[in-house]
Amino acid sequence: MPLAIVKSRGLDGLAAPEVAAEIHLANGLPSITLVGLPDTEVKEARDRVRAALINSGFEFPGRRITINLAPADLPKESGRFDLPIALGILAASGQIPEKALAGYEFAGELSLSGELRPIRGALAMALAADARGHTLVLPEASAREAALARGPKILAATSLLQICAHLSGQSLLPECVPQAAPTSSSYPDLSEVRGQTQAKRALEIAAAGAHSLLFSGPPGSGKSMLAARLPGLLPPLPNHAALESAAVLSLSGQFRPERFGAVPYRSPHHSASAAALIGGGSVPRPGEISLAHHGVLFLDELPEFDRRVLESLREPLENGRIHISRAARQAEFPARFQFVAAMNPCPCGWHGDPSGRCRCTPDRVSRYREKLSGPLLDRIDLIVEVPAVPPAALQAAPDGDPSMTVRERIARARAMQEERQGKCNAALSVKEIDRHCAPDAAGAALLERAATRLNFSARAFHRIQKVARSIADLAGDSRINAAHVAEAVQYRRHGQA
Repeated sequence: MPLAIVKSRGLDGLAAPEVAAEIHLANGLPSITLVGLPDTEVKEARDRVRAALINSGFEFPGRRITINLAPADLPKESGRFDLPIALGILAASGQIPEKALAGYEFAGELSLSGELRPIRGALAMALAADARGHTLVLPEASAREAALARGPKILAATSLLQICAHLSGQSLLPECVPQAAPTSSSYPDLSEVRGQTQAKRALEIAAAGAHSLLFSGPPGSGKSMLAARLPGLLPPLPNHAALESAAVLSLSGQFRPERFGAVPYRSPHHSASAAALIGGGSVPRPGEISLAHHGVLFLDELPEFDRRVLESLREPLENGRIHISRAARQAEFPARFQFVAAMNPCPCGWHGDPSGRCRCTPDRVSRYREKLSGPLLDRIDLIVEVPAVPPAALQAAPDGDPSMTVRERIARARAMQEERQGKCNAALSVKEIDRHCAPDAAGAALLERAATRLNFSARAFHRIQKVARSIADLAGDSRINAAHVAEAVQYRRHGQA
């Protein structure tokens, strides 16, 4: 039969819609016509497929070949359609049985020798294929990733010849089974940070309630060290969160199966563009905020980022999602990340230091701090001063708990939150704050006085309540008291200065 249809999948944001590769052979001068809104990478499949078929020992039909990638209104990108196109040509020319393609979905990039190369988005494809009950055939490296979905049957192949042998019943492809999750992480230990008792305490509170955090202090005071140790304090991701995180990382080709379940940690350079941070492109792809989904996004030298880039963080900090609109395409990506940032108090970094090393004028300091807008600072839960560490403290023995001990306290606090409200404190809505974060009489009076004196916004008021709830959870207290409120308020004073 001169017509064959091979099932595959494209990518549209995190979705993986079904794509049918329809191949028709007709009489006429030898040619290949590829339609269905393909981009440049897909158009180049014509040459890759021809070379792969010939070098694998198959006959390339000397006929007029029409290839349609349906649906026609879905843009097609990347080399994932090489494999279904090649199989469709073989089936349409009678070199493999066309009926054997039923119940399968194929994706993979072909080398000129017929070997298979990995593709992006394999995990998203597996989740979509599971809903249809199809068996997914992928390159070996991509199959290990897709098997983490634990739903559809995943077959791993290394070459086009292997797949054809399987479809012809000569030798079956091996089924790919998911690998075990990592048992340990390589994050640095909190005990390596000398001094900075208050900053360590703030880091523990932020980890307990998934709160956003800003460190402010001179160069070399340990701000970046503290931020790098936050992922090691967080509990391992539950399976659904690990799958969501892995699916986003897979879209950018950065996921590694051995890191499944580990907390993502992203630290883009301050020269990053808005598209790099929030996502974008003619074919929308996830940015750093989505790659940090269910993990930590750390922005060092915060005022050095372009102001428009920083302002683009306001919506995902509130909603946990980012919607990217382009003239021809729209895409939505998850962006539920824990935001951590660091900044110097002035351009030289030594404003307020007792040594008097700062030479910045008041006007220069003001312009530097004005790079951070009030609405952005209002969305940060804890703002902490990180002073310079004296030489004596640097030479002293470790003075804090190791990450394992702190992680156990955080796990107990997270367990309380899960039992009480089913989510972290930072994710509470206004109605849930009224129900779970109401302080006792003394705490309510203190919070009211602080809000009046420091002129807190409604958003800041609610964030103090959520931070106080996390402090109480770390202490094992079911009710928020004045001490918890007082500690939460002190982490907002710098933001009001």
